[in-house]
Amino acid sequence: MNETEINDNKDVPNCDKSVHTEKDQDPHLLGDLQRLSNGRADSAPATRLYKRRWAIVCLFSAYSLCNSFQWIQYGIINNIFMHFYSVDSFTIDWMSMIYMLTYIPFIFPVTWLLDKKGLRVIALAGAALNCLGTWIKVASVRPDLFGVTMFGQFSCSFAQVFILGMPSRIASVWFGSEEVSTACSIGVFGNQLGIAIGFLVPPMLVPNLQDNDQLAHYISIMFYGTAAVATLLFVLVVIVFQEKPPIPPTQAQVAMRNVPEEDYSYIQSILRLLRNMPFIILIISYGLNVGCFYAVSTLLNKMIIEHYPGEEVNAGRIGLTIVIAGMVGSLICGIWLDKTKTYKQTTLAVYVMSFIGMVVYAFTLDLGHLWVVFITAGTLGFFMTGYLPLGFEFAVELTYPESEGTSSGLLNCSAQVFGIIFTICQGKIIDRFGTLAGNIFLCAFLLLGSIMTGFIKSDLRRQKANQAAAASNSADNPEECVSSAVILNEAKL
Repeated sequence: MNETEINDNKDVPNCDKSVHTEKDQDPHLLGDLQRLSNGRADSAPATRLYKRRWAIVCLFSAYSLCNSFQWIQYGIINNIFMHFYSVDSFTIDWMSMIYMLTYIPFIFPVTWLLDKKGLRVIALAGAALNCLGTWIKVASVRPDLFGVTMFGQFSCSFAQVFILGMPSRIASVWFGSEEVSTACSIGVFGNQLGIAIGFLVPPMLVPNLQDNDQLAHYISIMFYGTAAVATLLFVLVVIVFQEKPPIPPTQAQVAMRNVPEEDYSYIQSILRLLRNMPFIILIISYGLNVGCFYAVSTLLNKMIIEHYPGEEVNAGRIGLTIVIAGMVGSLICGIWLDKTKTYKQTTLAVYVMSFIGMVVYAFTLDLGHLWVVFITAGTLGFFMTGYLPLGFEFAVELTYPESEGTSSGLLNCSAQVFGIIFTICQGKIIDRFGTLAGNIFLCAFLLLGSIMTGFIKSDLRRQKANQAAAASNSADNPEECVSSAVILNEAKL
């Protein structure tokens, strides 16, 4: 149902207790939407779930996949691109680290734009920049054009700024309170699947050859295929992606919509977040965990080749195993959160298991058995990658009613900073002391992050808002219906 299809209807009871699905064609919803737009506080407007929400989150997941694939496509065949472009290993590492570096200065302008212009503008910008970057890289397949391929990678890394913090925002804007964590997991799922394909496909498409003409042919196949997919997804975003549903899915979203625009200040929102101590601890602990994942992913080829020479394809498969296991972990954790709402307990348990998985991976990497590496890497990935949606959703709970894009942006900014630091430091440690020392370096920070997570106060503000609305709407007396202002005040307590 489009907004143009919604007409005024004044015959609406003061308390509508139902959550509607798209098959319900109740004319009373029309008056509710009118009251929503007028900001009246004497009723709790109806909420509704639209089938389109699944198309929105799946489309986002698809173009996020295309973007994250390109993050790792150079690093996983590091030695091949070193030979083709005649550059050193550290230079190729920057093809991954540029994703992290670009995010840091641009995240604040982009989250401001998200708050001012909304989801559709951000989605169009992300898909367009990603598409542009893929075609620039198509034009860079010559040994003397490393600068061009770097510029194409920069465009894709800029697109990531418009993508990485979106899952929790899409989940909150489009999905009901009993499915937001699952929806967020689906959004993160695309990013993880893209990384998995980035580990698997490049070693299969681009063999380790000495002839640069042959290499150029295989690299072109990879770049043209990526460009075709990115172009198709951009067109779909233009056609399908919508800003928000006409009627919000939850009372928490009703409250957010009823805040007058002139009452919102992006700077004040940032300052409130920076005074939120549980959120600050989560920012640091999230950055430590995800930064370790970025370092392991970027340097995986180097670590595997050191102990298993000539195993570029298996290095990609091990990376695939890490991410596929993490995707399973993400979905399980998302469903678990929707069922139990145990945000802190689940986050802490997964964090501790990430630390244990890293320790086991570090001490078994050099045993000489690839099957052992596959098992330990998969276990590490299940928990370390599965942590990503947990961090997003826990942050939204701790910071409601602040913008989900802003809280997710700060989390990701922390992850990029630690990712750059850990990648550079672990790379230098591996070069000087070996892979065991480099992995122990990461274990120490995962232990620190686990301890910090234990100190986070579990103040679930979004849950309080929805519970306050549900309690008020269940009252027999219509005058006891909760207003949007009351919901927001409950959330800030």
